[in-house]
Order: sequence, then C-alpha cells, then structure tokens
Amino acid sequence: MKRGPITDALTAGAPAAGGSARDQVTTPSLAGGMSGVAAPVVPPIRRRRNVLLWASVAWMALVVALAAAASLLPLADYGAPIGFPRSAPSGELDLWLGLDNQGRSTLARLVHGAQVSLLIGVLAGVIATTIGTVLGLIAGYFRGAVETVIMFLTDALLAFPPLVLLLAISSILRPSFTTLLLGLTTLVIPSFVRIARAQTLNWASRDFVLAARNMGFGRLRIAFGEVLPNVVPTVLAFLPTVVAALIVAEGSLSFLGLGLPSPTPSWGGMIADGKDFLRADPQLILIPAAAIFLTIFALNQIGDHARARFDRTVQD
Repeated sequence: MKRGPITDALTAGAPAAGGSARDQVTTPSLAGGMSGVAAPVVPPIRRRRNVLLWASVAWMALVVALAAAASLLPLADYGAPIGFPRSAPSGELDLWLGLDNQGRSTLARLVHGAQVSLLIGVLAGVIATTIGTVLGLIAGYFRGAVETVIMFLTDALLAFPPLVLLLAISSILRPSFTTLLLGLTTLVIPSFVRIARAQTLNWASRDFVLAARNMGFGRLRIAFGEVLPNVVPTVLAFLPTVVAALIVAEGSLSFLGLGLPSPTPSWGGMIADGKDFLRADPQLILIPAAAIFLTIFALNQIGDHARARFDRTVQD
C-alpha cells in the first residue's frame, strides 16, 4: 500500500515489533474520537506575587489608619513643647522619634501631618476627578463650540508651570486649608479633562453607542448612561498617582512657607522647620522626608497596578 501523509499520521502510533505496552502511544480513532488518549498533565500557572505591591498596600493601610485615629492615639499635643528642643529618641511613646526644634513630639506631628497631607491630597484629587471627568465627557461627546471652550481653558491652565500657578494662588489668598485645596484642585483638573476627553472619543464610536442612538436615546442619556461608565475606570486608575503628586505639591508649598500656618503640622512643614538643623540633627528632616518618600512610592505602585488592571483602553 502506498504511504502518504494521512497514512503516516494514522499509523504513527503503532507499536514497534517487540515493544512493550508502556512504550505504546494511543492515537485518536476516526470513529471513536479521542478514546484511550491520556489527558496531558499541565502544571498550574503560578502567578508571581508582587511583593512591592503588597508592601505598598500595607504601608498605605498603616498611614491611613494612623491618620484616621490621630486624635484617639495616646500622643501629646502636636503644638505643645514637652521637653528640651531636639532631644534624642527614647523609650517613651511621645519620644520614640525625638523632639523637634521647639521641643514638640516628632511622632505626634508626623501622625497629624499624615492626616493633613492625605486629606488635602485625597480631597483635591477626588474633586478634580469629578470636575475633570464631567468636563472631558462633555467636550469629547458633544464636540463643537463646547469642546473648543473647554479645551481652550484646559490648555490655558496647562500653560502655567504648576509651581508658579500654586505660588500665584497662595500669594493672592491667605494660606489656609481652603487655599491649598483650591490651588491643588485647579492644578490637576486639566489632566483629568484630557484623559476623560480621550476616553470619550474612544468609546463614543463603539457599536453599543450607535445602537443606543438608533433606539432613540437622547444625547445626555447616551453620554452619562452609556459612555461615562466606561470612562470612569480608566480615569480612576490614575487617581493614586495624582494623589501622590498632590502630596508632593502640598509639601513643596509648606516648605516654602505657603502651606498651613503653624502650629498645624504637615510633612513639608516639618522639613521646613528642620532645614536649619540639618548638620546637627538630620533626623528632623530625614523622618518626614522618609514618610513622604514611602507614601509617594506606595501610591505610585498602587497606581501602576490599577492602570494595568482597570485601564480598559489597554484591554480593549
């Protein structure tokens, strides 16, 4: 019989003369399907644990817990001197991190400073996310003159260097929590407008939007009911990174003396208070600087993971 490719394939599993049953390889039958074929053993895929991500989540959980319970912790008043200025750390709770240049507890000021920095960063980020997403959605879906006006204002705000814009707002208004919140919110709104507009342009041409138009839905109904739910995950994925940038901006303003007035603590203000004692007592700067570094690093790690998982533009 003449052999061909099909014949070779069907007879490839025939045992050699004198071969044992262990050496035989069963082949699928044309009539019986895959009868007699042993299922291949596939080892389960082990996902590598992201140690940095889990460490970042743990650090942020610790910082948020301490900031939320700052007034309940058995710590001294952050604005009252309790000992000799710049005392070294000791075993007492209030002296774990020593005292600052005015004899105040560094630990108490660090915990309450976390409360201030996180509150300003999160509030400014959430407000900017809400306003920027709505404006970007309107600009990307309705287009025309509305888009021209919104994008002109956005480009005008982006034309100012961020630090110069913050300095201008802080110099015009009296330094306070409201001033910081207003300045930081204004700083990041344009970024969210651009992200939301780009996402809206992407989703507005999808088939389900065209189907909604054919069904007679209004433009507002389609924009906020069909497009917005698909835009929000991508926008929110950038929120942790933006909060990290806002904490840095707040620390910069406090370092320049344009943040919250004393004795209200903030991490940037603690660095400003200790800058004159860098040589003799570097811990006055290193402790709040380390808190800022670890928090920014953790938020960036969480933000990168959120973008990789929830950015629907990448997935689609």
